[in-house]
Amino acid sequence: MKSLTNLFFAGFVAILLAACSSTTPDSDAVGAGVGGSGSGNGVATGTVGDGSIGGADAYDAGGLETVFYFDFDKATLRPESRSALQGHAANLRGNPKHIRLEGHTDERGTREYNMALGERRGNAVRDFLVLNGVDTSLIEVVSYGEESPASAGGDESSWALNRRVELK
Repeated sequence: MKSLTNLFFAGFVAILLAACSSTTPDSDAVGAGVGGSGSGNGVATGTVGDGSIGGADAYDAGGLETVFYFDFDKATLRPESRSALQGHAANLRGNPKHIRLEGHTDERGTREYNMALGERRGNAVRDFLVLNGVDTSLIEVVSYGEESPASAGGDESSWALNRRVELK
């Protein structure tokens, strides 16, 4: 009887430990679609097709602007961004390549809010490209929020450089 009680107790402890243990995420799954850059805290949306961003099959911007800036707390494209994006749309219609749109914010606001704002900015660029004939399956949107600043300063000119979407 005592050995049966010990066996029951050992089984109970084993089940309890298994239920309380935490799993470590697969290193291949963390930051999937982020390309290994940044902090791994990005939010990825959209699809990438076969995931072939970069390498020999990388998108060539052809001299067009690849960084698009936004006003404070906004996800609306500026007029000067639209003409460059129309050029990118024409390039991508004629020569389809997978692209990544990386949304960024300045440091003001909570981390969660900035992740969502970076994603909205990336989606604004994606939506403009799709409206101009680019296949949505070619576009991946990633938000880095405030995690990857272009400028480390704490003034308005630095913050303005950080409110951006980069086309890669």
